[in-house]
Amino acid sequence: MRILLTGGAGFLGSHLSERLLKDGHQVICMDNLITGREENISHLGNNPDFKFIKHDVTEHITVKGGVDYVLHFASPASPIDYSNYPIKTLKVGSLGTHNSLGVAKKYDAKFLLASTSEVYGDPLVNPQPESYWGNVNPIGPRGVYDEAKRFAEAITLAYHRSHGIDAKIARIFNTYGERMRIRDGRVVPNFIDQAFKNEPLTVYGDGKQTRSFCYVSDLIEGIVRLMRSDLNEPVNIGNPDEMSILDFAKKIKDLTGSKSEIIFTELPVNDPKVRRPDIKKAREELGWEPQVNLDEGLKRTIEWFKENYF
Repeated sequence: MRILLTGGAGFLGSHLSERLLKDGHQVICMDNLITGREENISHLGNNPDFKFIKHDVTEHITVKGGVDYVLHFASPASPIDYSNYPIKTLKVGSLGTHNSLGVAKKYDAKFLLASTSEVYGDPLVNPQPESYWGNVNPIGPRGVYDEAKRFAEAITLAYHRSHGIDAKIARIFNTYGERMRIRDGRVVPNFIDQAFKNEPLTVYGDGKQTRSFCYVSDLIEGIVRLMRSDLNEPVNIGNPDEMSILDFAKKIKDLTGSKSEIIFTELPVNDPKVRRPDIKKAREELGWEPQVNLDEGLKRTIEWFKENYF
């Protein structure tokens, strides 16, 4: 297939580009490089099936020659990024999704939206099934990302119902691995950075809030299986193994051999208390579940950070 991948120079986009090329597809990688990085895809530049286009998808998208699939991964995705770019985040979730769907409609291509577990907000049920509508503060500091993705889901299914586009929605839960930016504000790179520098590991609140962590290769496998499926409703893709942030900080200390102490700081506004996917649908419909355990994934990630930053 010939595939348009927006946000293709980002953390997830670069790994997905690799996988799609490995599977024999042609990839048109589109990114404005606000949070994506050219070095994430520089090793793909000599592949004749790979093409990079620097473009902001909130502006009209032109693709010569047509495409068979549109994968919309463009968006700031960390709290620091969508705090720094609140309006751009809203625009890429609305205008960017609209423009990407327009390409799919023009060429009768399939479409996949990279949504997020943030559509569930600060959930009142745990784990979160796809049927849960969420508990979101639309005007809080996280609302620019949460509501951008909720709108993106709504317009994606509107195009499916109104125009017959074969559209899929992946609700992506916390994912980690190589090529994360070290200061992007998410807990994995934050703790690794602080641990290597023997600085205090900063835990928000009392650290009892929980998260689940999916290694990037598992996430990409789930995306590819969803691409190939006949599903046209949201599917959770993430690791259902849950742990507290305090226990996670201790694990990073152990794996890095850091002398860092753990300190506690104020909990951000609307920070979710729990975050864990119900992956029954992915198991039953896609035959997918994570394969890489947390210790193994973190060892690979820590080694990559060590080689590239320290």
